[in-house]
Amino acid sequence: MSLSHKEIFERYIYAGAITRNPDAYADLFTPDGVYEVPLTGHRLEGREAIRAGIGVYQSVSVPGTLSFEKSAYVLHDTADPGVFIAEIDTVFENPSSTMSLVQIFRVRDDRIAHLRDYFRP
Repeated sequence: MSLSHKEIFERYIYAGAITRNPDAYADLFTPDGVYEVPLTGHRLEGREAIRAGIGVYQSVSVPGTLSFEKSAYVLHDTADPGVFIAEIDTVFENPSSTMSLVQIFRVRDDRIAHLRDYFRP
């Protein structure tokens, strides 16, 4: 089965933002997958490191309540069929704020091989 970029991204959002399940999130990556945040220098290499690192990250509470209804994303395909880009505006309420970010996904065999997450922490 070959998943579309949209299907891969929606699974990523479901595991990471909706259920906040580190096991499901890590399982979206290839065994040698990489999650990195270039603007902070953070880099997790391998599915188990991603599972542990995302688990710690998700245990930190964020100010406000995530509004899925007001948040939005746009996906961009690239000349490389294994790469797509996501522009995301994540909206929080109480207090109100928006976090805009760009993520670059490199996929292999319907899994994320490398995710570069650009946001201002």
